[in-house]
Amino acid sequence: MSTEHPLTDTPLTVDLLRGALDVERTARGLLPHRLPERARTQNNDPQLAMAEAQPSGVRLTFRTRATVVELDTLPTKRVYVGAPPRPDGVYDLLVDGRLAGQATVAGGNTLTIDMAQGTFEQTAGEPGTVRFDGLADTLKDVEIWLPHNEATELVALRTDAPVEPAVDAGRRVWLHHGSSISHGSDAASPTATWPARAASLGGVELINLGLGGSALLDPFTARAIRDAPADLISVKIGINVVNADLMRVRAFAPAVHGFLDTIREGHPTAPLLVVSPILCPIHEDTPGPCAMDVEAFLAGTVRFKATGDPAERAAGKLTLNVIRDELARVVKQRQADDPHLHHLDGRDLYGEADSAGLPLPDALHPDAATHRLMGERFAALAFAADGAFGERGGRGGDGGRGEGR
Repeated sequence: MSTEHPLTDTPLTVDLLRGALDVERTARGLLPHRLPERARTQNNDPQLAMAEAQPSGVRLTFRTRATVVELDTLPTKRVYVGAPPRPDGVYDLLVDGRLAGQATVAGGNTLTIDMAQGTFEQTAGEPGTVRFDGLADTLKDVEIWLPHNEATELVALRTDAPVEPAVDAGRRVWLHHGSSISHGSDAASPTATWPARAASLGGVELINLGLGGSALLDPFTARAIRDAPADLISVKIGINVVNADLMRVRAFAPAVHGFLDTIREGHPTAPLLVVSPILCPIHEDTPGPCAMDVEAFLAGTVRFKATGDPAERAAGKLTLNVIRDELARVVKQRQADDPHLHHLDGRDLYGEADSAGLPLPDALHPDAATHRLMGERFAALAFAADGAFGERGGRGGDGGRGEGR
């Protein structure tokens, strides 16, 4: 005779979500966004539209005695023409802050991307179900971290015991903005991205605005950060500006100033950490644009290469070394009037010595082991007592409390 209790539906509401800056109500349920609607309407880049809808750092949180949890979702899978199939996105289950299970959802929508032609085509699919069972029959905090690399529409939540919103533990909220490396690139799962790992070690609530291919100093992104509730803020700038060949040195420093000015309008005294790029050998002294290595691709390997000419630095083209120097200069200049502004050289997270043992597999993105290393190093540097976010280094926050939904 089965002792399993029947499952009942719990309405999916915004107060069950953390880590999203906006939540769209669809015909099926809820679609988390990491940029607010106004920012999305000002964007004309399909890459950014795809990235912000992938819920890196977004999680469903609640308290319950349930031993069984089922979540129906409609994921959007990416298919790259000519490339091997991508694995299904991973859902991480945390119980009282500890990883207690992982699962995937097959099927869903399909977004076919032809990088050679620059085209995107979406095919509709059906929802699937992620199920976690065998949980202890005790009152517990449950978090389901959504796949960091799949847009995920939440359709239904079922449990065998009542659900209530999680209690606010009073932890500080850390908002981080960066590139695909911050988004999660090739991390093993949503709680294994380097920002998620650092947030766990630092004991903070994460809002991850890592946007694959799209950390480009967009004014609407700065306004989104300005208007978001946050106690601690970091911005990791550089690699996308170089590999998109977006601007020259004349425009870069003023754009950084403007980006930081906008953030300061909403968070005048919050600890604000500017992080320069990690080591990326192909772009250290060679400008963009970055392109896929066609020969490697035809051989079945995804690899990128820099296509600029190092001699073009004299004409103002940007490289990572140029950007690091400019960021250090801008931060030093601003610190005269902003004692809560900090700087971190990205090579302290991943540098020359690391590249020998943990090379970037595609020459651009770190692997799962490197994500873990970067998260641990960031936590040790930023959350130390005298670090940017520590008790001494992080004083003076403006108290922008909130969970960012």
